[in-house]
Amino acid sequence: MKRLTTLVLTVFALAACQQTQPAQEPGAQDQFWTALHTLCDSAYEGQVVEVSPADTVFTGKHLVMHVRHCSPDAVHIAFNVGEDRSRTWVLTRTDDGLRLKHDHRHEDGSEDAVTQYGGDTRSEGDAVKQEFYADAHTAELIPAAVTNVWTVEVQPGRFAYALRREGTDRRFRVEFDTTQPVPAPPTSWGHGDSSS
Repeated sequence: MKRLTTLVLTVFALAACQQTQPAQEPGAQDQFWTALHTLCDSAYEGQVVEVSPADTVFTGKHLVMHVRHCSPDAVHIAFNVGEDRSRTWVLTRTDDGLRLKHDHRHEDGSEDAVTQYGGDTRSEGDAVKQEFYADAHTAELIPAAVTNVWTVEVQPGRFAYALRREGTDRRFRVEFDTTQPVPAPPTSWGHGDSSS
């Protein structure tokens, strides 16, 4: 009887502990991933707000991002520069954090010689901003980019993509107004269906 009483009291004590423990808050990367998914299937216009003087690729061009494919582990964001539909940002979840890759294609869908560069997070970051540090593939493909750090931000009303090359004055930042969706642009080159 004494053992039964002790057992019952132990069960009640454990149950009480479980009820009083607060639910575990989602981590910063989980919150960021959830915020990113709120943009799925939408397109937005953007503008360059910071760029190195020598970089004229985006000058005077109509910039549109389209969050065109979302799954639990991947988000594909087309980034159209005028009529150029060669760029897609691919964010994925990994065992160690988040990864950003740049998928560059030709108009016929074939991969560009400079593609699949990017990097991984090195920390939990925060709920609205994640930083991606150049990986070994990037360093081999583009030696000058070995110190690249890309930033993706999902703020209320704004999405931003940025690049800084540490130790240099290389900077780029484009911001998109996510309060004003626009019609989806034509599909990115090489991404003819939502599974690509």
